[in-house]
Amino acid sequence: MNFNSGYEKSADIVFKNGVIFNPFTCEWLSEDFAVRDGVILGTGPGYHGKKEIDLKSSHVTPGFIDAHVHIESSLLTPYEYARLVMQHGTTTVIADPHEISNVCGTAGIDYMLNAHGKQPLDILIMLPSCVPATPLDECAMTLTAESLRPFICRDGVIGLGEMMNVPGVLSHDPEVMEKLSLIPIRDGHAPSLTGHALDNYIFSGMQSDHESVILDEGREKLQKGMFLFIREGSTERNLKTLIPLVNACTAARCCFCTDDRHADMLFTDGHIDDCIRKSIDAGCEPEIALRMATLSPADRFGLFDRGAISPGRIADFCILKDPGRCIVERTYKKGNLVAADQVKPVQSELGGECPFNAKIPSLEDIRIAGSGKARVIRIQEGQIGTRTEYIQLSADDIPDIKRDILKTVVVSRYHPGKPGVGLVSGFGLKQGAIAASVSHDSHNIIAVGTSDDDILKVISKVIRHKGAMAARNDTGEASLPLSVAGLMSELPYEKVHDELFKLHKVTQSSGAVREPFMYLSFLALTVIPEIRITTKGMFDVNTFSHVSIFCEE
Repeated sequence: MNFNSGYEKSADIVFKNGVIFNPFTCEWLSEDFAVRDGVILGTGPGYHGKKEIDLKSSHVTPGFIDAHVHIESSLLTPYEYARLVMQHGTTTVIADPHEISNVCGTAGIDYMLNAHGKQPLDILIMLPSCVPATPLDECAMTLTAESLRPFICRDGVIGLGEMMNVPGVLSHDPEVMEKLSLIPIRDGHAPSLTGHALDNYIFSGMQSDHESVILDEGREKLQKGMFLFIREGSTERNLKTLIPLVNACTAARCCFCTDDRHADMLFTDGHIDDCIRKSIDAGCEPEIALRMATLSPADRFGLFDRGAISPGRIADFCILKDPGRCIVERTYKKGNLVAADQVKPVQSELGGECPFNAKIPSLEDIRIAGSGKARVIRIQEGQIGTRTEYIQLSADDIPDIKRDILKTVVVSRYHPGKPGVGLVSGFGLKQGAIAASVSHDSHNIIAVGTSDDDILKVISKVIRHKGAMAARNDTGEASLPLSVAGLMSELPYEKVHDELFKLHKVTQSSGAVREPFMYLSFLALTVIPEIRITTKGMFDVNTFSHVSIFCEE
């Protein structure tokens, strides 16, 4: 029997003399590999190509894969995002467009799907499962199972995105269960869930989690069969804590994800290559880290067409100029070199309604009154979780610069009305204010400041742009317009980096914590414990209810 019938060893390109990382065995192999029609034909000697490229013993790895990301959180359009991350060896991202979907509904999903296939980066979509994030959130519309069903067979859709409605899963809410039945691949979102509640969550069909922030939490989820996505974003820095869980046995169940990483961090630190470097620095074996960046996410999502340089897989790979530090020299997609200027913007209109009906509040609207034991949102460095602090104070004391207690305000972008007002600690501002239209997941306008006048001025700036990030203090101000849904800038990533630098220069001179806008963006996220702020005021995640600033005596 001729087992080679129909198989030809002639290739479009043969890459010769490479030192290739094999994620199946976690070893480096000195061998050639051949590419035909953008797919690996085979490895080893004996292949002939129309073109041959001598790699001169360069180290080669499969293209990197981000297991969970919201492209909108980069502040870049999908095209600029692709142009930036592909320089860092990333060739595939698993994207959940729930940020833009909260603002624009199904038109937001269409916008992201239109980017799939129109530039080299593979943007594979997990359909947003929680729009709105909770029934109490105020966003553009509600996406039901029926809203999502038409997308199931669309090219680029591979699963259901992070299921943040943990109570709905645990109570087997019919609408939640219908969403879970749409598609076999399902991402979870279960911060602090443990014991029988976690068992119930997994039993209901949840397969992965990216919200573990302590070692025991990550270990339990691994032990109970979940895929563990180790996250390293602009503020959600969980890698150093969780990487000790990774070894030769667990690496197949562990992947890297960036979740929410601003353009400036992508520009200066990198993407998945940054996760690999940090893992190595934290004691992880380089080959284990590389497996987590390549084959592990491919296997988790059933993407058996990528994740390795092996026969039948897409020829996505990168050349490292420093394998010990994972410094990417160049990236190839389907066997073709990707240069920064080859990823060009494609005109893609954001169809449908994208409402921005915010009204600038008055001084009276944001005034607070009372005294006694007050609830204060305490942000935590390197985390998106918050704590509730109870502090004796009077409304007349606010802002309390000495104790770092400031006012925070949330204005609906969708409906004119009275804003939500609360107290927050941890931003460190000594003067001025900051505001943004990026406010997970409903993306209303949120502000923090040291005076009511400054707060209203930065809110006004955001509203005038119909979406922006803005900062001001006694010596200056800066802003970054976000013209795409109030979430993303149409500027090139280099310019976005420059404008973010100007914003941070203002916030640093005001005494702010590092990455203040990312912390600000999570203050209204009602699916992460412990206390938040919405358009209706302070929100206790544990009791799932709005609460007053001052406790009843």
